[in-house]
Amino acid sequence: MNKTLLTAAALSIVAAGANAQVVETPSFFDNISIGVDGGVTTPLSHNPFFGSMRGMAGLHIAKQVTPVFGVGVEGLFGVNTSSWHGMTHSSTAFDNSYVGVYGTVDLFNLFGGYQCGVRPFTIEAQAGAGWGHYFRNASEGADWNFFGTKVGLNFNFNVNEHVTLAVKPSVGWNMNHDFGQSVTGYNVNNAAFNLLASVSYRFGDGFPCVVPYDAAEVAGLNEQVNALRASLDAATAAAAVSQATADALAVELEACQNRKPEVVKEVKNEYNSVRFVFFRNGSHVITADQMPNVTMIADYMKNHPKSKVVIKGYASQDGNLDFNIRLAKNRAEAVKDALIKRYKISADRISAEGEGIGHMFEEGSWNRVSICTLEAE
Repeated sequence: MNKTLLTAAALSIVAAGANAQVVETPSFFDNISIGVDGGVTTPLSHNPFFGSMRGMAGLHIAKQVTPVFGVGVEGLFGVNTSSWHGMTHSSTAFDNSYVGVYGTVDLFNLFGGYQCGVRPFTIEAQAGAGWGHYFRNASEGADWNFFGTKVGLNFNFNVNEHVTLAVKPSVGWNMNHDFGQSVTGYNVNNAAFNLLASVSYRFGDGFPCVVPYDAAEVAGLNEQVNALRASLDAATAAAAVSQATADALAVELEACQNRKPEVVKEVKNEYNSVRFVFFRNGSHVITADQMPNVTMIADYMKNHPKSKVVIKGYASQDGNLDFNIRLAKNRAEAVKDALIKRYKISADRISAEGEGIGHMFEEGSWNRVSICTLEAE
């Protein structure tokens, strides 16, 4: 693989208990998020905290570089709803604006280790710097530009892998002296408190985890591959032998097909004939449609005075076993009685036996039968 693998420990001081997880570095365009912000801002000194509060709105674009560190740019605009320092409203829709860059640190991933998935809730520390601008009324002079810095926390509620809702309190400083004040830098007199809520959408699939390969496991897999290759070689050799056998059989087949036909004298069967007498379910009465088969047996025995017949009666699997055993015997006896009484065949030439349940035919009803085998003279 061309993708670089980074261990969680290399992701910025992952906590001491972090295991040796491995994540794939995403592409440049993965883990970029775009969001909108809205909330309030108010000065921290010299003005009523709530009385000087005004609305604030903005946009941000961020890139999560690692599971711990992220960077972004943001633009914020204070809505013109009140005046600070007793000054007149500006002539625009905004009192002030701020455009800056920032960095974030995911405290959960920093101290708890990356879990190869999106946590439902995380906290980020954020710090940034940028360019600020006051929009002043024309009667009060020119607009005011300043260098600003900002720190805060982001309380992130991750709805899913892509959508995040956040509450973001922060403090911003005007690093230049403000409106004639001599104090500069990080001073409460030059600071404002911001409280924003935001919704953002993140592109890409985060930081997928992969399992680092195990040398012993790879060696085992190589052994399996080699064994499979040996099996394939053996199978190929066996296939070659089978193909050779098939080729030889094809030659023999062609020779047989080209051989001149030979007339084989028919061998007379030991038995002249076998006849079947079928019965209805549960009955040993010979029906009219079956009597021709009995007649054929009688005619043969009359034409061959020394011939004999063996009659074996069967029943299907339907019904009670004891009943079926008796029924099979009765069916054999029924054919015997018909030959004796109707066709006057001597009883000593007839053998009748009951065989019980029959399994000769796959069609169950066909096993309700007497099989009559005629013996030659």
